[in-house]
Amino acid sequence: MNEQIAVAIIGGSGIYSMEGLTDTQEQMVNTPFGRPSSPIVTGILEGKRVAFLARHGIGHFISPTEVNYRANIYALKMIGATRIISISACGSLREDYAPGDIVIPDQIYDNTRDRTRTFFGEGLVAHIGVAEPFCSALCQQMFNAIKGSGATTHKGGTLITIEGPRFSTKAESNVFRSWGMSIIGMTASPEAFLAREAEICYCTMAHVTDYDVWHVSSVPVTVEMVIQTLNKNTHVAQESLRLLIKNIDDTDPCLCGKALSDALITNPVAIPAATREKLDLLVGKYLK
Repeated sequence: MNEQIAVAIIGGSGIYSMEGLTDTQEQMVNTPFGRPSSPIVTGILEGKRVAFLARHGIGHFISPTEVNYRANIYALKMIGATRIISISACGSLREDYAPGDIVIPDQIYDNTRDRTRTFFGEGLVAHIGVAEPFCSALCQQMFNAIKGSGATTHKGGTLITIEGPRFSTKAESNVFRSWGMSIIGMTASPEAFLAREAEICYCTMAHVTDYDVWHVSSVPVTVEMVIQTLNKNTHVAQESLRLLIKNIDDTDPCLCGKALSDALITNPVAIPAATREKLDLLVGKYLK
């Protein structure tokens, strides 16, 4: 099942497919953590094989809390993905990040409560380093590609992930602004952390759809507002991804692919056989 995947794309709200793919194949991958949100579609774009996964399922029936993030990331690891671009909608908590803009954040604040955040446990402990939760090399390449598409884009800022599925109250929105948060979304956590545990480079392409509810001169965010903006940005997202894949730089170094090398703390002889088997794809090379 393992093949060379240049980039895996996780599509969020409004992005349910990838245009321009040829030689497409669809597969539903079974993982030790269950099935992913949707079948994974692989195909050729700009001469390279890419993969696409719909985070909320085909038809958008999975809420942010109900997404099986572990199955999604593990499935992409199983098919050979080494890079993930996450496409998501977000609200802006800053005046200068306007609706229609695209943000490549460099930090996450996890404000979720009801999600499983790690592959590990059941007798195997790992303390993964996420001081820099996004792959800086991949994010720079993504930023360059978005600029090449002509879209207004911003590099940097903190993405706060809330549980959802409801939008924020004004009090919450203003507190997040006082904390210095830049944008707000519902899916980057634990997705980014699981990608790091899987030693996959990860970058978020966040599409600003609204000013959340803090902005006194703007109407409060609605689903219709989110979808309208995302529909307008679909071409930008597709063109940016095409440029990224065309110009992807395999020589740009990062440490994502070795993230577990100093994260495992459990004595190998103490790891239960079932856990070792379950996580062999992630840790097998370190337990030989």
